Amino acid sequence: MAPDTVSLRYFLVLAQELNFTRAAARIGIAQPALSARMRRLEAELGTALLVRDTRSVVLTPAGAALAESAPPALAALDRAWAAARSAAAGELGTLRLGYSLSAGAETAPALVDRLTRGTSGLEVGAVPMATPEITPAVADGRIDAGITRGEQPGRGVRRFPLRRERVGVQLAQHHPLAGHAEIEIADAAAYPLRLPDRAANPVIHDQLSALFRDTRPHPRFRTPAVSFDLSQRDLRDGVTLAPAGETAVSASPAGITWRPLRDAPSLTFHLVLPREPSPLHRRVRAVAATLAHELRWLPD
Repeated sequence: MAPDTVSLRYFLVLAQELNFTRAAARIGIAQPALSARMRRLEAELGTALLVRDTRSVVLTPAGAALAESAPPALAALDRAWAAARSAAAGELGTLRLGYSLSAGAETAPALVDRLTRGTSGLEVGAVPMATPEITPAVADGRIDAGITRGEQPGRGVRRFPLRRERVGVQLAQHHPLAGHAEIEIADAAAYPLRLPDRAANPVIHDQLSALFRDTRPHPRFRTPAVSFDLSQRDLRDGVTLAPAGETAVSASPAGITWRPLRDAPSLTFHLVLPREPSPLHRRVRAVAATLAHELRWLPD
């Protein structure tokens, strides 16, 4: 028979007070109910735990042994219950998160910080990945969740909008267009435009290049020899522009700035989760939705 943990906890209070009246008041039950609990506990154990008289309560040797050994056992049980509840709430375990490099400037760090804040039982390992690889990795279980820029193709996953950002261009602070609060798409197209290799993110590459499809003359696109060069050397010539989302502002080195393109559609970051969610996946989605609302990542 499983031990009656409620009666055991009551017994520990009584073992401290050595008085039924005080113990019953401390627990918040009637004294006869406490007495009945103790009799049942003794019957389960098959031995007396207490010696009672009209004035006092004394622990028997069995009662003293139980009073000494029960607290750590109950503490272990409490930890087991807490662990089970944490796991059911998605607050226990390891989360493997893959993210596009462009999400590393603000989006992924903010989500990881929120997921781990006040949750000691959850470990998060977040690594940058090539964007086309993220959705397949979530689908086949190599990672638990992903953040991609653009709605990437692939099966076996669910995608949730996480953040929308304005599209603009990175440029040198001394560039002729840097003095504009907004830049016309046609004006930007008059300068060389740097786009990453299409293989890095075909969806976003095509979306950005499509902005300039109808401009005349056709823009001159460049693919840098070094992808994701954080120093932005090629922009320092004061001529080349780099179409980019607004999060580029936080990652721009000294001497480089960002300006929005007028009337350009926004870019969207997506949270990618398996089609069959676990408690951990449900928590990631809930935390991401709260974060997006608080930081106004998805304006109406």
